Amino acid sequence: MADDGDRHRQSRLFTDDDGGFDADRAREESLPVEDGEVIDTDELADHQRYVEGRGIYDERNRVNDLTGKEWKYATKSVIAEGYPPDVQHDLRSEHGGQKPPRLCAELIGRFSKAGDTVLDPFAGVGGTLLGASFCEHEGTGRREAIGFERTQQWVDIYHTVLERENEERRARGDPPLAEQDMRHGDCAELIEAVPDDSVDLLLTDVPYWHMDELEQTRNERRTRESKLGSFDGQTGDEAAGEVDADVEPSASDGEWETKADWLDDMAAKFDRFADAVAPDGHLVVFIGDMYREQSYEFLSADLARAIEETAPVTLAANLIWYDPSKDLHVYGYPFSFVPSMVHQNVLVFRLEDGTEAEA
Repeated sequence: MADDGDRHRQSRLFTDDDGGFDADRAREESLPVEDGEVIDTDELADHQRYVEGRGIYDERNRVNDLTGKEWKYATKSVIAEGYPPDVQHDLRSEHGGQKPPRLCAELIGRFSKAGDTVLDPFAGVGGTLLGASFCEHEGTGRREAIGFERTQQWVDIYHTVLERENEERRARGDPPLAEQDMRHGDCAELIEAVPDDSVDLLLTDVPYWHMDELEQTRNERRTRESKLGSFDGQTGDEAAGEVDADVEPSASDGEWETKADWLDDMAAKFDRFADAVAPDGHLVVFIGDMYREQSYEFLSADLARAIEETAPVTLAANLIWYDPSKDLHVYGYPFSFVPSMVHQNVLVFRLEDGTEAEA
């Protein structure tokens, strides 16, 4: 590849009258231009190719299909975007912990390649599955997705959302979203049918709170009641009186009397899930922290430590999804500072395969 001196000399060939870079002239000569520099495709290495409008792609990329330019922005540790309430949002919101399908699509694009298989063992209403289908139409290439969900209501909602969304897409002249493989049952049993090393990415939102009733009103404090006990032996009525600072609950895949029970259960499950993930694959996990009994529960750190100590994985990153559209609440005023959380953690694990990334 050309060194910096070659690039500088080449760029000078396309300067305007003021000495600045003349991008229009370079384009007229049919030369690719990125960030004010001409890309000499003849000088690219054998493992590199220029992708129009996207930059230089390195064929050695085992993680995703991103160019170097796209990779740079994908590694930002904060995703600061409030995704619009679309994709049949009213219907999907019956599940308190649903995640925006386009956020799932963005994460799928960061941690998998076109044609890969994505697994969501706590699928809920199918945000991951819908995200995998969106990838086909939004530039990153379709993925096959498998979802496990033990609550039939959420399985039914996924299929209804897909049907309604595709009716609207056809009416607009857009191609339909592919139906993914949503399986009804307990993840601990369903995972046995997934061959080892057959999944390229696990993307999920872990359950940690079982809710029978979730009443959400904008700009008002949520009312929540739990049929099952919450962490540390607290009763459902006591839990309903706690402020969990906008952490949205997921439908539970088990019953836990204490937080330690929950952590042990999650760690054991991810240890089993890891068998299904291919050696170069990642496990990407949504988890929100909460505030209860006047104390901040650092659930993301607790879960990361439990999984890393049990499963053959290494914590590679903690991304933050910051939702600027999140409603704020007046918690604690004027006597105590209580956070009004507008973020969720996205833990990124990679399998331990004994190899180190190249410098």
